[in-house]
Amino acid sequence: MDGFKNTDGKSVLLKMVTAIQDNKDYLGEVDGLIGDGDHGMNMNKGFSLFGERIKDKDVGFSEGLNELGMVLFNEIGGSMGPIYGTIFMSMADAGESKEIINLANFTVMLSDGLEALGEIVEARVGDKTLVDTLFPAVASLKVSLEEGDEFSEALEKMKAAAEAGKNSTKDMIARYGRSSRLGERSKGVLDAGAVSCSLILCAMADGIQEVLKGGR
Repeated sequence: MDGFKNTDGKSVLLKMVTAIQDNKDYLGEVDGLIGDGDHGMNMNKGFSLFGERIKDKDVGFSEGLNELGMVLFNEIGGSMGPIYGTIFMSMADAGESKEIINLANFTVMLSDGLEALGEIVEARVGDKTLVDTLFPAVASLKVSLEEGDEFSEALEKMKAAAEAGKNSTKDMIARYGRSSRLGERSKGVLDAGAVSCSLILCAMADGIQEVLKGGR
């Protein structure tokens, strides 16, 4: 079976929490270059709250994503809470009825997260936002699905696509948020949301790969 039980996804969620906690200062530094510098602090607050709430609970993958989404949506400051909250809750809705999370189901989940994001923000690829990370990650999964890749291989390709997307924001001009006021001066710096999105997607992929290998 090239997938994992939805009920076995807690370790994946905790991997995501650790990724944000370990990179809190870095996210703040990146955001501080062209933004208000609070991205790392806010994300760490939300993910840490979530981590504390599930540490002693038996939580599945889609159930946990929904709880994480609600925490981010309702309990952290800044614009990114509703953005990530929407992504994760939409992923959770798509995966709620799935007993097994395989490549096809995971692709649908992340695709639904991207689609829901597009309904609440106007930003598109090239606007120097997390969309520049999330869109190519979803596109990579869809290609892998079409080409019949194994789930683990597809996740490796997704990670590479997310990283490339993140790195592409360095040479872009910001069109949304506080940094958009800088115009040309926003070039030469990574977008903080694109960075956190890459961290989350890579941690999610690493966590899933560990579960696929039986390392729960």
